[in-house]
Amino acid sequence: MVGLLVSGVQAIEEQGRTVSDDYYRALSEGQFGRAYDQLCEDAKRRESRQEFERRAAVEPQISSYKIGQVDANTLTVPVDVTYAGGGQERQQVVLQQDQQTGGMEVCGVN
Repeated sequence: MVGLLVSGVQAIEEQGRTVSDDYYRALSEGQFGRAYDQLCEDAKRRESRQEFERRAAVEPQISSYKIGQVDANTLTVPVDVTYAGGGQERQQVVLQQDQQTGGMEVCGVN
């Protein structure tokens, strides 16, 4: 039982880092539709693809980012973001598990 729990936590951490990286890579490359594809259904209900793309296009351009460790208890990931203008910010990605695929998705950024 312990082995299953450990491998489950490792899977959550790996998937959480991967989906967060895919999301921020897409944003930093201006591929806003690809970033939108990483979002959970709740986030997609709150904001349409067109609204997301329009908002993302006017936000400061991300020049680099560093994904932190996934907190498997809270399903959050800290991300240190650096903007093209030189500003920096720590953001918190909120993850959610897709009920159909079991994979992790981005469900918000604080």
